[in-house]
Amino acid sequence: MDIAVNLVESYLRLNGYLTITEVDIPHLAVGGKYESITDVDVLAVRYPGDLYAIDVDDQPDTRLLLIDDPSLLLADRMIDVIVGEVKQGPAKLNPAITRHEVLHHILGRLEWIYENGVATTVEDLQSSGRSESPGRSGAVIRTRLVAFGGFQGEPSLNTIPLGHVLGQVVSFFERFEEVLRPGQFSAPAPALLHLLVKCGYTISDRPRGVS
Repeated sequence: MDIAVNLVESYLRLNGYLTITEVDIPHLAVGGKYESITDVDVLAVRYPGDLYAIDVDDQPDTRLLLIDDPSLLLADRMIDVIVGEVKQGPAKLNPAITRHEVLHHILGRLEWIYENGVATTVEDLQSSGRSESPGRSGAVIRTRLVAFGGFQGEPSLNTIPLGHVLGQVVSFFERFEEVLRPGQFSAPAPALLHLLVKCGYTISDRPRGVS
């Protein structure tokens, strides 16, 4: 797996998302042969509710264990679905990701949670990169295309800098070092960052806006 995709996946998982990565999108081409249109770097879904580093039922102060990145712009009773493109260079979407068959195929893996299917959501993503629609659970489903990449700037609904992702993962390991010290991280990006934090290293030159 691309190291940048691995970093983004780790960031999303630490923030409570369920993820799948590097999903190949097949297509029946002229002549009856199947070919790959593109691959989707990451599909992620997060259900509503606060997320804590450990089970807090018997903890006296849960605030210190809350995992929260305000830049994700999550809201109460909202399911957040991200179709993400990850670039080590400038953050931009591959034009193929906005093709109808690509979006319909990838969102088909989550279609059951959408009250009215994904057809309207696909149209919204093609026109504006984001959509809100009713879910079967009664929650609102916000679906968005997100470009993760190496640029300077503040995160937005559709663009998140890799520097912010890196800073948040390191901050997570630093804040919850005591909780996570016994844990094992096998994926390359979080494993290296966790090891550096455990060894006492810090990243002092973080992008602005990362605490």
